[in-house]
Amino acid sequence: MSHDAADTLLEKGLRNIWFGICPSNFVTQKPVSLNRCGYRMVLWRDQNGKLYALEDRCPHRGAPMSLGINLGDRLACGYHGVQIDGNGVAVSVPGSPGCKLEGSKSTKSFPVEEHAGLIFAYVGDSKNIPPLVLPEQLSSPEYSSFLCYAEWAGDYRYVMDNVMDPMHGSYLHKQSHSMSFGDTKAQFQIRDTETGFVFEKTGQRNVNFDWTEWGETGLHWMRLEIPYPKTGGPGGNFHIIGTYTPITPTMAAVIHWRCRKVEGWQRNAWRFLYRNRLEARHWHVLEQDRVMIEQFAPDAREHETLYQHDAGLVRLRRRMRTLAQEQLQAGASHAA
Repeated sequence: MSHDAADTLLEKGLRNIWFGICPSNFVTQKPVSLNRCGYRMVLWRDQNGKLYALEDRCPHRGAPMSLGINLGDRLACGYHGVQIDGNGVAVSVPGSPGCKLEGSKSTKSFPVEEHAGLIFAYVGDSKNIPPLVLPEQLSSPEYSSFLCYAEWAGDYRYVMDNVMDPMHGSYLHKQSHSMSFGDTKAQFQIRDTETGFVFEKTGQRNVNFDWTEWGETGLHWMRLEIPYPKTGGPGGNFHIIGTYTPITPTMAAVIHWRCRKVEGWQRNAWRFLYRNRLEARHWHVLEQDRVMIEQFAPDAREHETLYQHDAGLVRLRRRMRTLAQEQLQAGASHAA
């Protein structure tokens, strides 16, 4: 399979969407440098906790701004003192006041928001930024959630394939306290939604890992639901929301929220039970996925023999490729 422009774009991550970057507590007033979506970003906070994000490169000589000095709403490069504000404008060039660099928007800036314990950044054309809309499990006060962040040595698209594959739960995770039920054979269907689609087992619901949803709401996210036995504590089914961000072509930021619909005393009981009994089990399940995915060869997709259980990931791959081709065509038209 040839590696074309669409593959190159997908490897770095699509443009003009929001991506999860890192947990909120990763960023303090001390600038931090992170590779995401083909960029080296620098993130920092001012004295009031306001968050900023720029490309981590001084426009003067290319030195990393993350090694500079935090001046609140701007960073001063540690190499020659050039000050870049949160909008990417060089507001001061101490070594050559009045030069053409001073006053120019010379550095890429990234709009940022924080929700559910995570920092999100918009990667793309900052002129028409879509709103960041999260699934109800992360936006409704009726739900309680825990953020789960990890970095895996693999292509982020293999992580997405894994989530869009409910049947692996019946095999890889068959010893899990919440995935030991249901048939190891199943038929699937694809059902369109307003924001994407659902890939689901036919004739089986609320038994095991029975469906996965793909959503596009400014952010690309995936959602699944796992029924809990009574030992899982108060609340309804266990919800998992995921979003996945390329760090490099061989490293992915793997972001999940584990959610339940609980209120009142049940919320406190659920959170206590999760921290003390369930969290370790869930990390164990996630570790099984990590070990498997990190052993996939980079060209594993080129040697697949897919069947009916894989219709969901085929649909997802086609959708991602279509989006990449549309972005490339729009870029070519703009350049022309």
